[in-house]
Amino acid sequence: MSRPSAPPASGQAPGDPAGAAASAGAAPAPARPADHFADAAEVITRFAAHGYIADTRIATAVFLAERLQKPILVEGPAGCGKTELAKVLADALGTQLIRLQCYEGLDEAKALYEWAYPKQLLYTQILRDKIGELLAQTRTLGDAVAALAAQDDAFFSEKFLLPRPLLSALRAERRVVLLIDEVDRAEAEFEAFLLEVLSDFQVSIPELGTLRAAHVPLVILTSNNAREMTDALKRRCLYLNVGFPDAAREQAIAHARLPGAPARLVADVVRVVQALRQLDLKKNPSVSETLEWVRALLILSADELDRGLCVDTLNLVLKYEGDLERAHEKLGELFPAAGTPASAGRTKPS
Repeated sequence: MSRPSAPPASGQAPGDPAGAAASAGAAPAPARPADHFADAAEVITRFAAHGYIADTRIATAVFLAERLQKPILVEGPAGCGKTELAKVLADALGTQLIRLQCYEGLDEAKALYEWAYPKQLLYTQILRDKIGELLAQTRTLGDAVAALAAQDDAFFSEKFLLPRPLLSALRAERRVVLLIDEVDRAEAEFEAFLLEVLSDFQVSIPELGTLRAAHVPLVILTSNNAREMTDALKRRCLYLNVGFPDAAREQAIAHARLPGAPARLVADVVRVVQALRQLDLKKNPSVSETLEWVRALLILSADELDRGLCVDTLNLVLKYEGDLERAHEKLGELFPAAGTPASAGRTKPS
């Protein structure tokens, strides 16, 4: 896709040969990525450059969300790349990622803004003489209260405002990516508050009035399905379910994240992980755990996965004893010719 040419440097006229000659020896400044996508195919390409293997379904959702200025609600098992999607989106667009981590008890003040009360108190102490002069001009208690009330703007101004993630995203000087992570962990009351913010991308602060977003952020909400999201929130968003990838895509993800890993080792690990997910496990191995397993095997200088090495390191992807027992019963099918483990002669680090 053709890109517009960069504007001339400050003080240099377009086509100025002298300016061109002067800058010939200087290293060109790295170009900032375009702040939009031309189509879903470009999403795939630019995500891949940052190590994220997106399929057409993910790429289409990202492209439409960017064009329609709608949030994406991304649901799926933990460790399947939901949070990473927002991080790579920010990298691909060359913009800032602002993250709001949700948790039980999260309220509007912690997500939107707070007043810097210690700073306000410090200023009142520093300005107490000035305040004394102001009150000295009053005769009655009512006059004194009115005089102080008239100075509210001095202490409830943007100088004393502490923006939290939501307000920071709305006030950013350029469009940012706002990640509202694990929204299902917050209470339903906070979800209702989010609906107000995401509908108009503006907030009302009693002391300052209504603050509107200068640039509508790209919003990614993630959920691990700890609870069902309301229909109202889902209507506001594009919906995307990110589940476990198939074997081919999981191998591609592993090679993108761990380019030095041997192809045989990656294929072996993915084959085993894919088989484990077919069992009745308490917790299926996530993609992040697949990558962790390959990383650990590289440390052990392994170039393939045999039964012995699998038994020794299976606890990297299975974290419950019952799951390990079920997996051990399956190993005979996964390694049918493993009577003599190839790992028997491999030297393990002590």
